[in-house]
Amino acid sequence: MSLTGSAEILKKAQEGHYAVGAFNAENMEMVQAIIDAAEEMNSPVIIQTTPGTIKYADTDLFRAMVSARAKDSKVPVALHLDHGDSYELCGRAVASGYTSVMIDGSKLPYEQNIELSRRVVELASGAGVPVEAELGTVGGKEDSKTVADRDVLYTDPGQARDFARQTGVQSLAVAIGTAHGFYKGEPKLDFGRLKEIRQVVPIPLVLHGASGLPDSAVKQAVGLGICKVNFATELRVAFTKGVRSVLDSDAKVYDPKKYNASGREEVKKLVIHKIRVCGSEGKA
Repeated sequence: MSLTGSAEILKKAQEGHYAVGAFNAENMEMVQAIIDAAEEMNSPVIIQTTPGTIKYADTDLFRAMVSARAKDSKVPVALHLDHGDSYELCGRAVASGYTSVMIDGSKLPYEQNIELSRRVVELASGAGVPVEAELGTVGGKEDSKTVADRDVLYTDPGQARDFARQTGVQSLAVAIGTAHGFYKGEPKLDFGRLKEIRQVVPIPLVLHGASGLPDSAVKQAVGLGICKVNFATELRVAFTKGVRSVLDSDAKVYDPKKYNASGREEVKKLVIHKIRVCGSEGKA
């Protein structure tokens, strides 16, 4: 089928009390692995690219790869811009045919975040593309950006309600103690805060920084209203693990198809596991 809008996917997830995995892809093999896993699990899926990934291969190329693979798929596949860092980049993604975009103004002062997010909603609405924004800051490193522990700001429930109303965004990433990349210690998530946000914000909520979180924590967050869970670092590690296993076992291997296929298989196994954790198996 053709690419699907994330608004439709997340609406069903919210109504069904499960989450959809949003998986960051860096190359063709990761795109194949993510959709192959979703088909095996009969699950909707969201494929994401960050600004750093788009510098490596632009929005047109990723849209073409994902669209070509999704065309032959029987499960809903959305293509999402993750952590869009400017109005202009969101516009590029919309023009290329991405089916949702995120504008990340979380480091801006509150009113400026509202203004930027509202502008992107106005830009994307003409093409029928839903917008995700972020309120509060998730720690750790995402692409080239690093948020130190001292700069992490948890999402305020009252602000979240006001932010969703003023911007018109279709989904909201919230900060409850997660971090991008892997955790140095046991993460402590503020589930009480998440419950409060869910009670006052009607749109789907998104959990960033899920790589390295215990499965139990992800499941608890989903139970409290998270509809989309982002995974990135773990997929990169899985792909590299597969490639390295082939190269380390045979120094004479030179065909990228052989070692990339091993990376693809490792990513597929991981995505299958994460789909089960999110509870979207059989929901396509």
